[in-house]
Amino acid sequence: MQAGNTVKHMRDSKEERILIQKAAEGDIESFELLILSCKDKAYGIALRYLKNEEDAMDALQESFIKIYKGIANFNFESKFDTWVYRIVVNACSDLYRKNKKNSQVLSMTSAYDEEEDGSEFDIKDKREGPEALNIRKEESGYLLKCLDMLSDEHRTVIILRDIKGFSYEEISEILDCSLGTVKSRISRARLRLKEIYIDGKNDEEI
Repeated sequence: MQAGNTVKHMRDSKEERILIQKAAEGDIESFELLILSCKDKAYGIALRYLKNEEDAMDALQESFIKIYKGIANFNFESKFDTWVYRIVVNACSDLYRKNKKNSQVLSMTSAYDEEEDGSEFDIKDKREGPEALNIRKEESGYLLKCLDMLSDEHRTVIILRDIKGFSYEEISEILDCSLGTVKSRISRARLRLKEIYIDGKNDEEI
C-alpha cells in the first residue's frame, strides 16, 4: 500500500513538473491546470486576509499574473502550491497595507457561513437556535475585529495556521523562514490576540 502511494506521488510530481515546464514555455492550458489545483485555497487565504470578495479577487488576479510571469524562474525548491500561496500572502499583505488607512472593519459572517473549514474561527453551528446563532455571529465579528488589530506579521500566521489550517512546515515554506521562527511567531500572535480580545471585553463592561 505504501509503495503504491509512493509511486502515485512520484507520478503526480512528474506530471506537475511537466505542466510547469510547459507553462514556462507559454502553454496557457498547462498553467490553468496548475492553478486549478490550488486556486480555492488561495482564494480562501485572500478572503480571510482582506475580508471582502472584491479585494480578495484583486489580490488573486495580481498574484496569478505574477505567477504566470515568474513561472519560468520556478526552481522546484518548494512545492508549486506552496510557492503560489507565498505569492498570494505577499499580495494580500501589500493590498491590506495599501487599504488600511481608509478601510472599515467589515463583518465576515457571510463568508464564514459559506465556508466551513473546521478552523478555530469557524464557529457556526447549524443545530443552534436563532438567538444562540446571533450571539455566535456577534462573537465572530468581534474576534475578527481583534484579529484586524494584530500586526501584519502576526495576523498572517494566525490566518495560515488557525484559520486555514496549514501545518507549521507549510507555513515555514510559505513565509520562507525557519520552523522555530514560525512556532515562536504563532505563539506570540496567539498571546497578543488573547490580550486584545480580553482588553476589548473589559472595555465593553465598563
